[in-house]
Amino acid sequence: MQAHSYSYKEALNAAQKINWRIEDIIGGDKQLDFSRPFMPETMARVEPLTFLKPADRIVLNQIRGYGYLSTFGLSEEFILPFILDHARQVVASDDWQIRALLQFAGEEAKHIHLFKRFCSEFEDGFGTDCEIIGPAEDIAKAILAHPPLAVALLILHIEWMTQSHYLDSVKDDRGLDPQFKSLLRHHWMEEAQHAKLDTLIVEHLASRTDAAGIAEAIDGYMAIGAFLDTGLSQQAKFDLESFQSASGRRLSGDEQETFLNVQHQALRWTFIGSGMTHQNFLITLGRISPDGRKRVDDVAPAFC
Repeated sequence: MQAHSYSYKEALNAAQKINWRIEDIIGGDKQLDFSRPFMPETMARVEPLTFLKPADRIVLNQIRGYGYLSTFGLSEEFILPFILDHARQVVASDDWQIRALLQFAGEEAKHIHLFKRFCSEFEDGFGTDCEIIGPAEDIAKAILAHPPLAVALLILHIEWMTQSHYLDSVKDDRGLDPQFKSLLRHHWMEEAQHAKLDTLIVEHLASRTDAAGIAEAIDGYMAIGAFLDTGLSQQAKFDLESFQSASGRRLSGDEQETFLNVQHQALRWTFIGSGMTHQNFLITLGRISPDGRKRVDDVAPAFC
């Protein structure tokens, strides 16, 4: 099944070299610049909303940035217990494996802390409350109710998605707020190792799962995607209300409909389509289930 050179030892060694601290990247003189956009247009998709003024588009872009990191915070809330549960099951196996998994879990806990710090600073500087889907514990409970392999596939989707977001859209965008961009860069640095580790986790679980179990896991992964899409539809509605409150502008009925259609699809691409179409995710999925990859290939265009 394996077609890569990932190892627990190498992932751990790389992670220990990175090992940034929250205090070094947020707070003090490291402040958000609310005069600049936070998100690349490939994900924010505010430009198609031609009825918005340029200043309004920056406001919406920043709301999307808040939602982006808040949604990652929600995902870390189920990734952390999943990794800890998996680590408990392999505690008696390879020493490098258990140390790498515990490092993985520790970094996810750090990311949760980082995103909470970011949300607090955003709320202080932005001046308008922005609602986010949740609560996190309910979302985590619903996702973790699926088979472990289904959850591992979702996490793999998220890890590779994070890589493409930074490398393809954020890294070379000089127009973004440097502080927000720094947060994304530091998150990306550690997620690069998580993508490799979760590939190993998926392979480990798949090797211990029969054909019927793998089919059930693919069903679970698809069901989680539908569950998340429902949440993203609600998030677009929250973003509309946040935008109207922050801008002091009430959009017309037609403008609201366009806003919701454009922004829901933007959220779908950001959190579903960009993961479903990532080649590294598809390669791993195809190795464990060619039929599962075909299912994903067939539905992915709806989220792009």
